[in-house]
Amino acid sequence: MLLTWRRWRRARPFWGGLAAVLAGSELCAIPLAPLKIMLQQGIAGIPSVLMGLVMIVMGLSAWFTPHYRGLAGVLTVLCAAAALVMSNLGGFLLGTILGILGGSMMFAWQPAPDAAPAEPGAPGADAEPGDGAAAPSAP
Repeated sequence: MLLTWRRWRRARPFWGGLAAVLAGSELCAIPLAPLKIMLQQGIAGIPSVLMGLVMIVMGLSAWFTPHYRGLAGVLTVLCAAAALVMSNLGGFLLGTILGILGGSMMFAWQPAPDAAPAEPGAPGADAEPGDGAAAPSAP
């Protein structure tokens, strides 16, 4: 089971999605805090909850549909930046920082190339990836 979990986690932008879900949860939780913590909520509670929900959905979509990771990453960063202005300094800066970090990690994530070994007779099969050795050209 641990091997299955590890394979699932490595096949998608897991840490970026987790950061986005945590940022969205934090943005949603701030307007629901007691009045001692939230001195003046006003109309700022509605955008906080909406942006938090969008960030949670983007983090989950990066987990369950990793081919949409680029769109999810960009939307997460945009929501996190908007939360800085519209939502109590972005959830006291924690939501904004986590959202920007998670969105950028989702956007930058690339799936691992298939680890299928090259055939021994194939040109360039003995070259290590990234060592600069080019395959011999045919005359």
